[in-house]
Amino acid sequence: MKTILAIHTGGTISMSQNEKGEVVPNNENPIAKEQVILKGQINLITDNLFNLPSPHITPQIMLTLKKRIMKAIVQGVDGVVITHGTDTLEETAYFLDLTLPNTIPVVLTGAMRSSNEVGSDGLYNFQNAISIASAHESYGKGVLVAMNDEIHTARFVTKTHTTNVDTFRTPTFGPIGIVTQHKAKYFQELIQTEVCDIDQVVGGVYLLKAYAGMSGDLFSALDNEKTHGIVIEGLGAGNVPPQTLAAIQQLLDHHIPIVLVSRCYNGVAQEIYDYAGGGIQLERMGLILCQGLNGQKARIKLLVALSDDKKGAELRRFVSNAVS
Repeated sequence: MKTILAIHTGGTISMSQNEKGEVVPNNENPIAKEQVILKGQINLITDNLFNLPSPHITPQIMLTLKKRIMKAIVQGVDGVVITHGTDTLEETAYFLDLTLPNTIPVVLTGAMRSSNEVGSDGLYNFQNAISIASAHESYGKGVLVAMNDEIHTARFVTKTHTTNVDTFRTPTFGPIGIVTQHKAKYFQELIQTEVCDIDQVVGGVYLLKAYAGMSGDLFSALDNEKTHGIVIEGLGAGNVPPQTLAAIQQLLDHHIPIVLVSRCYNGVAQEIYDYAGGGIQLERMGLILCQGLNGQKARIKLLVALSDDKKGAELRRFVSNAVS
């Protein structure tokens, strides 16, 4: 019999609509009380660790989750399921993917409809996540996200719709598997993740999105001793307006690492254009091009790297490396 730890952190999956139709947190998580499939095959341990809407989740809370899972691994659990609000689920999932050993399945799931809405998807997603976490085929896959009968990697999945139950997608690459009849079936493999076993998280890591006519004002505002790193969602293949360049150079002169990704939904940042603000110039200046990640994921990766005290060439290699 497999032992699965279910860690509940809050979010829509644990909420209900009130008489006004407003979705609000419950004092007790209704999902945590539900009976699940695979009776007689699963020993389900429940830990109501948090009861937080996902915009309330912080890197410090992610670190607490990581430590709870590490404790469970030492105690011999066979897999972990985490229920989580969907707004920041992808960031928590990727943080755990970067900081946990790839030894047992860890699966995050959530819901787009609260527990008492018609068509609520929470219990169904929870049951699927338990099936995935208990499947032998799920070992060695890194941290996974289970939503709407699909299995995605923490590294590349993102929320794409504000309310649709089919909101979680993996641009460019697609899901690595599906759940059918409560069984996990995989069709792709993910390249191995490099793990940082951190025990603290730094602050002062920021995300800025480039836009037409952007000046250097926001960059200049971040040029202070509290700033440890910046991620830029660049235009197109990884470009910025030329008016930002002086302020960006000033940050680099002050040894603040800057990571560049694309703000595009599909594709990767590349050094293609050689003009003022083009990707070729930005790389020459010292920006780190991070391929395959969106802005929020790149920020998590930079935060983890800095929390692991990576610097210089080691920091650049880790953050830019598409395999981790």
